[in-house]
Amino acid sequence: MSGFLGLDTSNYTTSAAYWAADGDKPVQAKRLLPVKAGEMGLRQSDAVFHHTRQLPDMLEQLAPQLAQGVAAVAASDRPQQTEGSYMPCFLVGAGAARQLGSVLGVPVHFFTHQQGHVAAALTGAECLPLRQRPFLAFHVSGGTTDALLVQPDEGCIIRCQVVGHSLDLKAGQLIDRVGGMLGLPFPAGPALEALAAEAQKAYTPRPTLRGCDCHLSGVENQCRDRLQKGEPAAEIARFCLDSVRAAIEGMTEALLAQYGDLPLVYAGGVMSNGMLRERLSHRFGGRFAPPLYSADNAAGIACLCRLAQEEGLKCR
Repeated sequence: MSGFLGLDTSNYTTSAAYWAADGDKPVQAKRLLPVKAGEMGLRQSDAVFHHTRQLPDMLEQLAPQLAQGVAAVAASDRPQQTEGSYMPCFLVGAGAARQLGSVLGVPVHFFTHQQGHVAAALTGAECLPLRQRPFLAFHVSGGTTDALLVQPDEGCIIRCQVVGHSLDLKAGQLIDRVGGMLGLPFPAGPALEALAAEAQKAYTPRPTLRGCDCHLSGVENQCRDRLQKGEPAAEIARFCLDSVRAAIEGMTEALLAQYGDLPLVYAGGVMSNGMLRERLSHRFGGRFAPPLYSADNAAGIACLCRLAQEEGLKCR
């Protein structure tokens, strides 16, 4: 029994996933890109180098699954479905997909990293049928704070249209910068959440919004001011996360007012934060994937690969 292979080489993680034709969830292997202590990310040239080294390891980890056979291969080849969207790190996965497709004699499909995130969230939250109707999704990560209108598309499964975004810092950038201020390792999300859990109080900051867009750079400045005044690190961490939550809540309210009562799906690494998940799911009934499918991963790409084959599409 064969299956479907998905590859994703983002600016944070090397990942591969295999979805057996008779399986209900993909099996994946992934590894963060190494970042030196004190640094806030990687140059694209370094990301490409590390993906080139790590991707063979990910495929070797999936060897037992790949031995079942591969019916099609897919990769993310760009960040978004917008004109000119491009990032060199995705060339590694896209190139590997082309090579594997050629050697194996199977179809090759290409999707965006953002489509993969949305599909992974739908898979992890067990609400994949939502793809057959319009819904709203958030892709919140180190490089993206986007609100999306997601609609069915006969040529590429789903089409993600950006209808709201951060006008300056992305949520993940903010979290990593504040984490850096506090001496936390990069990426700072898990450590900042653990630190925030020690805070003595919650905060209700007022978000800075412009329609369905948000500003987050002011939060970084406020966190720096609090640190200079000697405020405890746990309180700064909690203020940062509460500010991100307030911004996403404000964007969600604006989107629902503009587009009506559409289903909500939250995707991306920042959305694996337990504090954010609890509040947003309670307030808006939003759907979340487990953390395994929230951070960068190839599971969504494998899912889209399977759907493309089942529906007889050639996606690029």
